[in-house]
Amino acid sequence: MGQSRYSLVDDQKPAGQPDDRGRGDIHLSARMRVHADDAGFLVRIRNVSAGGLMAELPHPLPPDSAVEIKLSGLGWVAGRVVWQTEGRTGVAFDHPIDVAVVQDASGTAQ
Repeated sequence: MGQSRYSLVDDQKPAGQPDDRGRGDIHLSARMRVHADDAGFLVRIRNVSAGGLMAELPHPLPPDSAVEIKLSGLGWVAGRVVWQTEGRTGVAFDHPIDVAVVQDASGTAQ
């Protein structure tokens, strides 16, 4: 069985080093919202890749919830919750993003 393209696991690796899927630890704050007309809530992004991210949320969201995340350099990015466990949530983006833009805008570029 192949790996899901939506698998976002917090692997143990040296800080700042991207893993084999291009995810890099960025540890930044962002806003997440469930409805386009709401201000959203603060989340802590732990890692991000072109296909999604893992974030720490103040409260759980059900799997398959549509969300938007305001990422530095990109603005609001649409996605869906794909997993939720122990205060962490995996979000798959609706469309791939350019991670370098987020890293450059947040000052975490390699």
